[in-house]
Amino acid sequence: MTDTILSVSQVTTMVKNLLEIELPSLWVGGEISNLTRHSSGHWYFTLKDKRAQLKCAMFKSRNNRVKFVPQSGQSVLVQGSLSLYEAQGSFQLIVDNMQPEGDGALQLAYEQLKQKLLKEGLFDQSRKQVLPRIANKIGIITSPTGAAIADILSVLNRRYPLAHAIIIPAIVQGSEAPKSLQRALALAQRIDDLDLIIIGRGGGSIEDLWGFNDETLARQVIACKIPIISAVGHETDHTILDYVADVRAPTPSASAELAVPDAREWQQQFDDQLERLFRSTTQYLSQKCKQVEQL
Repeated sequence: MTDTILSVSQVTTMVKNLLEIELPSLWVGGEISNLTRHSSGHWYFTLKDKRAQLKCAMFKSRNNRVKFVPQSGQSVLVQGSLSLYEAQGSFQLIVDNMQPEGDGALQLAYEQLKQKLLKEGLFDQSRKQVLPRIANKIGIITSPTGAAIADILSVLNRRYPLAHAIIIPAIVQGSEAPKSLQRALALAQRIDDLDLIIIGRGGGSIEDLWGFNDETLARQVIACKIPIISAVGHETDHTILDYVADVRAPTPSASAELAVPDAREWQQQFDDQLERLFRSTTQYLSQKCKQVEQL
C-alpha cells in the first residue's frame, strides 16, 4: 500500500482536470436518445452509435442558439468538451454547438417553423388583408444603405410621385436582424395614417436572409392591422415572412409596383376619356346646331 491515500473527491477531480486539459473542444457525431429538456432550460441527452454511448449536457446559454428543434432518434453533430460529473463519477460531454447531420441546421429550422405555422392556419389566404387601391403613405422597413431601398424609391417615384415614402431603418442581416426588424415594425404601426408597409432586402444566402425567418417577427406581421408586402431577395428566395405577409413580391422593385398605381397609365386613361368626352360633346353640339337651323 502506498503512503498517499486519495479521497474519492480527489480522484474524480484529478480525472476531471485531465479530461478538460488533455481533450480540448472536439466534434462528435451520433444519434440522440433520452433527450430531456429540464425546467431550468438545460438539455440532457445521450449520444450513441452501434457500439457505445456518451452522456451529454447542453446548458441554456448554449442551446438557445440552436436553430432547430432536436428530437430523440435524430442524428446530429455536436461540439463540446469532455468533463467529469463528480457527483456520479461519470464523464460527459458539455455541448456548445449542435447541428443536424446531413441537412443544414438553418434549412431544417426553416422547414420546422414553416410546418408549425402552416398547421396553425397562419398562411391561409382568408386571413390576409387586401392592399389599398391607392397607397399615399408607405412605410419601408429595410436597410437605409442597401440596394433594395434605392430600387423601391426609384419605382415609386416613376410610377406614383405623389406617394409619401417613410423609411424605417432596420438591420437586415446577422444575429441582430430579427430584433431590429421587430422594433421597426412596431414603430411603423405607430405612424399615423400609414396605408401600407413594405418589408424587405436584396437577395442572399439562407444565412443572409435568416432574420426574415424569425417566429416572433412572423407572429407580429400576422397581428399587424396595416397591410404588409414582403419583398425579400430574388424570386427564387423564400422566407417565412413571404408566407405570413399579405402579399409576397418576388423582388423589392416588384413590391413598389404592387404598392402604387402607374400614374402614366392613369394619365393615358384620362387622355382617352377627355378625347371621348370631346368627341361626344362636339357631336352633341353639332346635332343641336342642326336642330336650331331647321327651326
